[in-house]
Amino acid sequence: MQVDHHDLHTEFPEFSEAINLLKAGNAHFARQLASYQRLTGKVEDLEAHDMPVADFTLEDMKKERVRLKDALYHMLLAFRAGQLSIKS
Repeated sequence: MQVDHHDLHTEFPEFSEAINLLKAGNAHFARQLASYQRLTGKVEDLEAHDMPVADFTLEDMKKERVRLKDALYHMLLAFRAGQLSIKS
C-alpha cells in the first residue's frame, strides 16, 4: 500500500526554518509538534502494514492529526506575523 508521508516540513516547506526555530525555542509548539509526529507515525505505520483497525479508529486518528496540523499552521502564521515568539 502506498503511504503518504505527512512530515510537517513536507507539508509546509515554506515554513521549514520557522518550524526548526519554534521547535527549539517555543515549548508549546514543540509539544504540539511532538504529538503530531507521534500520531503521524502511528497512522503511517497502520497504513504501511495494512494492520487491522476499525475504520472509525483510523478516521479519528486522522481527524486529530488534521486538528494538530491546523493548530501548528496557525502558530507558524502567528510567528511569521510577529505575534508568536521563541521562548514562549
